[in-house]
Amino acid sequence: MWYDGTAIDAARFYAEDLSRTARWARSTARPATIPDGKQGDVLTVEFTVIGIPCIGLNGGPQFKHSEAFSFQVAHGRPGRNRPPVERDRRERRPGAQCGWCKDKWGLSWQITPRALTAAIADPDRAAAKRVFEAMMTMQKIDIATIEAARKG
Repeated sequence: MWYDGTAIDAARFYAEDLSRTARWARSTARPATIPDGKQGDVLTVEFTVIGIPCIGLNGGPQFKHSEAFSFQVAHGRPGRNRPPVERDRRERRPGAQCGWCKDKWGLSWQITPRALTAAIADPDRAAAKRVFEAMMTMQKIDIATIEAARKG
């Protein structure tokens, strides 16, 4: 994942919430070989997010995160292993944070209720199609609407 000098901050943040380990390596290359950095700067950071090994590169401002990559987190039980997303704290009911969101580095997250995953996998392909079409209209997942679409 590409960062503009904040890879170590991201690794520490993810490690606090989701990982067991985070480690980083300082660059010893000459300044000309490091994008937007200098000798001794942290160039790469290795960390784990929800069990996925990642490498963060302090590559500079040239590239930004996009929805082309996102972490998907199954939601169903509140508590441990919650993703580090910017949550709307006014909504306290279970499942209110389900949907698509970005963390403070612009990395995309899909917080997916298990009920949605089950509905999309429904052996009744017409029901699954209705669920998928309903889901595509949502920013935050509305489980009641998903269940209604599944029933037809």
